[in-house]
Amino acid sequence: MDRIDLFRIFARVVETASFTRAADTLGMPRSSVSTAIRDLEARVGTRLLSRTTRTVAPTPDGSAFYEQCVRLIADIEDAENLFRRDAAGPRGVLRADMPGRIGRLIVAPALPDFLARYPAIDVELGVTDRAVNLVEDGIDCALRVGPLHDSALIARRLGTLRLINVASPAYLVRHGVPLIPADLPGHCAVRYASPTTGRIEDWEWTDDDTPRTLALPGRVTVNSAEAQIACCLAGLGLIQVPAYDVRPHLDAGTLVEVLPDWRAAPLPMSVLYPHRKHVARRVRAFIDWLADLLAPHLQA
Repeated sequence: MDRIDLFRIFARVVETASFTRAADTLGMPRSSVSTAIRDLEARVGTRLLSRTTRTVAPTPDGSAFYEQCVRLIADIEDAENLFRRDAAGPRGVLRADMPGRIGRLIVAPALPDFLARYPAIDVELGVTDRAVNLVEDGIDCALRVGPLHDSALIARRLGTLRLINVASPAYLVRHGVPLIPADLPGHCAVRYASPTTGRIEDWEWTDDDTPRTLALPGRVTVNSAEAQIACCLAGLGLIQVPAYDVRPHLDAGTLVEVLPDWRAAPLPMSVLYPHRKHVARRVRAFIDWLADLLAPHLQA
């Protein structure tokens, strides 16, 4: 096994945090992955991975070596593709994941344009509010809204997503219109629980650029944006939501914006992709197209 293969195996183990998962995604026996890591550690003369019965994580030396590995792998793949000029353009299956309503309301209706531009690319589109593991699930790229956690993924920041506060006219007739944040304790929200962690999100706003939060009561808790908007339309409480998400309801008057001067801070939107997909032309093409598509909905 040559050195670049050892580098690729090591990078996959770091990205999956598992010898077994790395072996599965590489299509090779777990014993071969273990042997490759031992050989690599012998070559470089240091321990690269810390192993326990439950986890595999890079040592400090391993983290530094990983960063070098992914750059070397990308450089080698660039060199291998240097003289390939495919007249048909990017090709293959593009696997992307994104939040449900962005996928349904914005991306899916625009996909005919992408497919017409790139006739050799097929798209597998996953739409879910649950975070997926890109490496384990074989995902080429994922659209994420909100702060990013440290990971072995590359992130391309697209902009920020504006949030607004809305309620149904029926709710406001029953409970009154909140005019300032001090009015909020007399109201209730359709509470949103993260589908990944189960944590219920507080109500948020900024006051002179200072973030404020309040745990609003609510009789209904949901774990999807679709359900939260449906419950808000039914008059069950206030919600905070991206403006694009409820634009038709605002235009129709079935939802009304409240507290326009006290909105939550905009949420960052990013596209994530693994180092191993760094040079895939189909991924670059899709991310560039996605950035242009979402630009009208984002703040720079």
